Amino acid sequence: MKLGYRFADASLLQLALTHRSAGRPNNERLEFLGDALVNLVVAEMLFESRPPANEGELSRLRAQLVSEPALAERARGLQLGDALKLGSGELKSGGFRRDSILADAFEALVAAIYIDGGFQACRDWLRAVFAEPLATVGPPQKDPKTRLQEWLQARGLPLPQYELLAERGEEHAREFDVACVLEQPFVARFEGSGGSRRAAEQIAAEMALDFLCDHP
Repeated sequence: MKLGYRFADASLLQLALTHRSAGRPNNERLEFLGDALVNLVVAEMLFESRPPANEGELSRLRAQLVSEPALAERARGLQLGDALKLGSGELKSGGFRRDSILADAFEALVAAIYIDGGFQACRDWLRAVFAEPLATVGPPQKDPKTRLQEWLQARGLPLPQYELLAERGEEHAREFDVACVLEQPFVARFEGSGGSRRAAEQIAAEMALDFLCDHP
């Protein structure tokens, strides 16, 4: 891993990297605290770096920076996936690559740093991690479902259909599998998984878009 932080209490790091599928104790409580810390520090950074931006603009930029895919990308940059402790089912299904699991682990890691080193250490670490993403963040791009719809409409093609394939997990931590089905320009199915049905649909739509752009 490339954490850029040395823990005084290594057990906190291990806890932050333990997914609920591996049993108890796990990182769910740390994830709750880490979510609040990430939102606070990113909001502070945006407030300082975007003086002309109004409340709505700041909120939209923060939503981009702290979204599940964005936090998962931060986790990949730190190589957290290689160190995650997962149950056998999640290991077999490639949970160490899943955005929802990586984003949760990132938030749990933030909380672990806060508990281990205090707020200033956590704040400094987060500001370093988000310095580059914040410098390049811009107006939010349209979501994949909207872009896929516009791509098809521009060519006079039928809109995609979304099918719920599976729903699993405990009530507070559901996982959804969804298929995005295209009828034209050819029949195809693209499947995505996410922590909500909407998130899974967006992932499936993104896969469909990538394929269509590669096969015009």
